Amino acid sequence: MEEERARRVVETLRGRNVFAHVKLPQAGITQYGIRVVLPDGREAIWDNDGTAGLEAQIMRNGILVGYVDSIPESENFGDGQIVEAIATADYDRPVGRSRPATPRAAASRPPATLAQRLKSTFRG
Repeated sequence: MEEERARRVVETLRGRNVFAHVKLPQAGITQYGIRVVLPDGREAIWDNDGTAGLEAQIMRNGILVGYVDSIPESENFGDGQIVEAIATADYDRPVGRSRPATPRAAASRPPATLAQRLKSTFRG
């Protein structure tokens, strides 16, 4: 991402109360990224590796603890779509992902208890 675009996206994210900063390029990489500080002390580093798609690495104290996989078709996103993807991303899974547009229906039956799973493994 170019510096000017990263700055525009960060300003818009801040307007949505997302604690975002421009991530400066690292040695050997000329792409700027976006750093989002998460409430639990982690941070998401978006689009800092020079690839075309939009993805994030989730870091805690400099250690990779998760990621948001590359978002399909994101290489063609405009600023508004990038802002929406970053602001609504689900960072709480080891493999984060974009939140679905509509909530999924809850499973019709609860997960099996340990006793039920063990019982099902024995033939009687």
